[in-house]
Amino acid sequence: MATLRIPRKYHSSYILFQFFLLMLIQTKVLCYQYKVGDLSAWNVPSSANKDVYTKWSKNHVFKIGDSIMFLYPPSEDSVIQVTKANYNSCNLKNPILYMNNGNSLFNITKPGEFYFTSGAEGHCEKLQKLHISIPGGNGTTYEEDSPAFAPSADSPAYPTVFGSIPVQSANQSSSGKLQISIFAAIGSVFLSLLLGSTIF
Repeated sequence: MATLRIPRKYHSSYILFQFFLLMLIQTKVLCYQYKVGDLSAWNVPSSANKDVYTKWSKNHVFKIGDSIMFLYPPSEDSVIQVTKANYNSCNLKNPILYMNNGNSLFNITKPGEFYFTSGAEGHCEKLQKLHISIPGGNGTTYEEDSPAFAPSADSPAYPTVFGSIPVQSANQSSSGKLQISIFAAIGSVFLSLLLGSTIF
């Protein structure tokens, strides 16, 4: 098997190029996992800090690919995703999603408004509920009943603990291929200059 030998005088340039390429790739895949409320547990807020979940969601900018984690004792509580109307009225019937394992993770896979409450009776009325807003590509958010929020024919009809599977549009797909092609071309030119030969 042949190995690529790089002249010693180009080692630092080659390492710098690899670092640069790695940084470009990393900027595309950074996602964060947030612990809801930055608290040790998802529970009824104290009387001194009733709006802890409202403040927490307003102080974070969530994006597609991020996830939020609800920590709680499974024997005492749960998390349900609900509609806006059920969120406002604290109606626990017919949840969109029900999580009760004590370490519930919700992956954000699309833009929109997401509403969560405790599944325990009476907790929502005591403000144990969370609303997060995920902007779309153009910075706008979508309401549940808007066409942009409706699931596409390609997406599964069932919810999962990890959210629905994102469907990639043709524009996103071609954009990703274009970025990879540009990086490949830059890498080829750089290596040909480095090695003193032409690849094309």
